[in-house]
Amino acid sequence: MLAQDDVPVVAAASDLQFAVEDIAAAFAAETGMQVRLSLGSTGNFARQIREGAPFEIFMAADEQFINDLHADGFTRDEGDLYAIGRVVIMVPHGSELTPDAELDDLAAMLAAGQITRFAIANPEHAPYGMRAREALITRGLWDALQPFMVLGENVSQAAQFALSGNAEGGIIAYSLALAPQVAPRGTYELIPENWHEPLRQRMALMNNAGPVAEAFYAYMMEPSARAIMERYGFALPEE
Repeated sequence: MLAQDDVPVVAAASDLQFAVEDIAAAFAAETGMQVRLSLGSTGNFARQIREGAPFEIFMAADEQFINDLHADGFTRDEGDLYAIGRVVIMVPHGSELTPDAELDDLAAMLAAGQITRFAIANPEHAPYGMRAREALITRGLWDALQPFMVLGENVSQAAQFALSGNAEGGIIAYSLALAPQVAPRGTYELIPENWHEPLRQRMALMNNAGPVAEAFYAYMMEPSARAIMERYGFALPEE
């Protein structure tokens, strides 16, 4: 077994919150090694890495951030695609809004002046917010929704806002909607994946990654970790 001196910190996109916690627990149970998880928006993590943050693994929600970091010499290599994500419209129980894949009820309630708050992640730095914006643009609702938009710092916070009871709903990660901690709080519908660019999620080892980080990175590709990812609604790239 590898010596566990310093516990490596994994920067993980917020859509991974519950999945990667389960994977880290399974990794610890199987190997005796531990990682520390830092959850947040992919864009913010990319900026922190450029500023010298000591993460050893970066699990991004959009591979472009990994590609850019690799091009600038911050990662050991180009990394690996580990999942394809999806977005859903999710509404809290008791909301007047009905979640439907085509966002027809959202359009109708907007037209009737019945939307007061609608949550997404901040599209300036959160990939799930970027995809929510693209989907709303595709449906022709982006401009009309602007006065009612509540932006989460990341998609996990957007889910909290969407399900707070102070909003009619929001567009969040499918993986969060499926989580046992979130699912009982509302209902959701998958948004067509051709309404937005794909959420190609890539991870990479940083240049300072040690053996425990390397072991966890390899574990992400193991059947046990992949089964957890599938349980949270992620599509898996081929081996």
